[in-house]
Amino acid sequence: MFDQLHALLLAPFDYGFMRRALVAGLALSLAAPALGVFLTLRGMSLIGDAMAHAILPGVALGFLLAGFSLPAMSLGGVLSGLMVAALSGSVSQMTGHKEDSAMASFYLISLAAGVMLVSLGGSSVDLTHVLFGSILAVNTTALLLIAAVCSVTVALLAALFRALVVECLDPLFLRGQGAHNGLIQGVFLGLVVLNLTAGFQTLGTLMAVGLMMLPATAARFWSKRLEGLIGLGTLFAMFASTGGLLLSYHLDLPSGPSIILLAGGIYLLSALLGRHNSLRARLHRKAVSRESGEEEARV
Repeated sequence: MFDQLHALLLAPFDYGFMRRALVAGLALSLAAPALGVFLTLRGMSLIGDAMAHAILPGVALGFLLAGFSLPAMSLGGVLSGLMVAALSGSVSQMTGHKEDSAMASFYLISLAAGVMLVSLGGSSVDLTHVLFGSILAVNTTALLLIAAVCSVTVALLAALFRALVVECLDPLFLRGQGAHNGLIQGVFLGLVVLNLTAGFQTLGTLMAVGLMMLPATAARFWSKRLEGLIGLGTLFAMFASTGGLLLSYHLDLPSGPSIILLAGGIYLLSALLGRHNSLRARLHRKAVSRESGEEEARV
């Protein structure tokens, strides 16, 4: 029994590349879901997806200039993401259009430009690596970068936690207290860009947002408290990262899609069986209200 459990759960991590992939996935799981929770509270769930595509031109440009140099590609991704965020905010202020429409427009432009750049300077294999990542190819440099980004994210979220919560609930109150909510918004979007840039090496630019959003949205079916949302989102992300790697090892599946599909499975189960606003909860409320109505009718 114990030998079977060891072969199933522990033996895969005897390999160095599996251990590095696990550490990278767990590190991202500590920081990304908390950002996803705040994105959902702000009604900005799709902004994370747009920002994930916004980093692509910078990553592609770094690839063209320096090959598969993680520092160059990461720096390009951060600069590209911040530039798209600044441009979408500027267009929104100048034209009066909503920021999400400007973000969607720049996201499409960025996606097309990034794919074009990678295609011009590399092969289809290079394009696949940039778009979908390769968590099993994470090296020491990538691991240090991911650890640094996640550590900075957790520290800044802890420092700005109260301001972020107030801004989600009542940004006018925050402004009345003399706080610069524009600065807080900028720091928050900067953290989103940093985490997406750290995640592109493992999950690619197309799926890096999955570990940020899917655990956060799944947690909303189980808790209504902010600390519960962040805690459950982190646990779901850790389970998806670990379980996805084990599934990919034993079934010979791609690691990145396995992780995101497992996170998606957690979301679907939560939507069906969760405590709040799930299908089960709605059916239970209808049954209770029906029984109450029948009792009142008998009385």
